[in-house]
Amino acid sequence: MNHLQEEIHKKTTEINFSGVIFGKKEKENMFQLAYGFANRADELENKATTRFGIASGCKLFTAIAICQLVEQRLISFDTRLKDCLRFNFPNFSDEVTVHHLLTHSSGVPDYFDEAVMDDFEELWQERPMYLIKTLGDFLPMFQEREMMFSPGERFHYNNGGYILLGLIIEEISGLTFQDYVEKNIFGPCGMVDCGYFTFDQLPKNTAFGYIDDTETGEWRTNIYSLPVRGGSDGGAYVTAPDMMKLWDGLMENNLLSKEMTNLLLTPHIHVEEDAYYGYGVWISKRQEAIYKYHVMGYDPGVSFASSYYPETKVKLVIPSNKSYGPHNMTKIIEEFIEK
Repeated sequence: MNHLQEEIHKKTTEINFSGVIFGKKEKENMFQLAYGFANRADELENKATTRFGIASGCKLFTAIAICQLVEQRLISFDTRLKDCLRFNFPNFSDEVTVHHLLTHSSGVPDYFDEAVMDDFEELWQERPMYLIKTLGDFLPMFQEREMMFSPGERFHYNNGGYILLGLIIEEISGLTFQDYVEKNIFGPCGMVDCGYFTFDQLPKNTAFGYIDDTETGEWRTNIYSLPVRGGSDGGAYVTAPDMMKLWDGLMENNLLSKEMTNLLLTPHIHVEEDAYYGYGVWISKRQEAIYKYHVMGYDPGVSFASSYYPETKVKLVIPSNKSYGPHNMTKIIEEFIEK
């Protein structure tokens, strides 16, 4: 076992990590490790090929889908929301564009504002999660609220904005958002084990998400904590090897043209310090140079981190069926890579 794997094992023990840690450099596997249980009750262990929910880690899929439609000239990044959706948004600005939605700079209200709300489960007290089955089901939660700020004014992470992008994809393609992604993103990349599965129809080899009570030591699954099916703001299930295929498909221009891929990966808006956002992807800089492209996701019982480092050609995929872990593991691996 090399020194990096020793450090990984040490950290997984320290934080009681549950999930998969997969690293590649160019075409070669660096490590592919699995820890913890996919099913605690039956003590079924996680495997390298276990499916995990990845929460907002799949906003990148939505952005790729929009970019595909732009390449087909069915919309543009300057297309206004009011011109491509038939729904009524009485208090939204007429100047909200597709670009604003992609970069979290639209100012539209959010159904779950992570800046002011801590507990995602609070959403379902008035509107049961099992009724949220389509993207349109989210609209009553935010479509009549007031704007938060003028379009383009600043970055403010917005799940509702990505619901609107998904509705645009459905309107233009004539497919459900989930079917569009499976046909035009998962299919071309060979991501055969991925999908937007419902909680009551999870396929085999899928990890349950677990919520731990650190005070009592008790745990429960997250089946009452999230919408019954994922959509354009998050909630797909992927395996670590399939997510690696997504990075390969994107970076090798199999999903978009080289020019469009570069546009997706452009730092369109400054978030804070060395953090920027492209289209559906976070971008970290160091000394003005791009250090990594990455996606991440956090939900009750779910956490996810996946990164591509252009200088070293290293790719990491770290899904977990607990609410924490991938960030810690990413930091350990980055420290090793930088030595």
